[in-house]
Formats: sequence, C-alpha cells, structure tokens
Amino acid sequence: MTILWALVAGLVVGLLARLVLPGRQPVPLWLTVLLGAIGAVLGNALASYLGVRNTGGIDWIRHLLQVGVAAVLIAAASPVYAGRRR
Repeated sequence: MTILWALVAGLVVGLLARLVLPGRQPVPLWLTVLLGAIGAVLGNALASYLGVRNTGGIDWIRHLLQVGVAAVLIAAASPVYAGRRR
C-alpha cells in the first residue's frame, strides 16, 4: 500500500510541478510520476531540515517545497529527454 500512495503522491506532485513550469515539457507521464515521487521525498527531507515539516494544520510550506523540488527535477530532465527523442 505504501508504494501505491507514493505513486499517487508522485503523480499529484509531478503534475503540479509541470503546471508551474512554463512551456511544454517533453517528459512522459511515467517520468513525471517518478520525479514527482522523488521530489516529494526530497521536499520532505528539506522541510525536516528547515524545521517546518510538522506544523499545526496543513503543511503548506512542506507541500510547496515538494512541488518546487519536483519542478526543478522535471526542468532538469526535460532537455535531456528532449535530446533523446530526436
């Protein structure tokens, strides 16, 4: 069940990251999910390091860090994947 939740979270975080990035990203859906899941894990680690991981209510800063890290990963993977498709 944990893997299923990681994939769902990866999909949501990855799609939000693609939404905030300008332009079109030639990254396939499976890579978006994978990079979203990695971004979620790294965003949680960064939030823990900054001391904002567990707050009262919704952890907006943690979620923004997750989406931000995923956006950086997708932006870094886009030119690499676009070069492979040519």
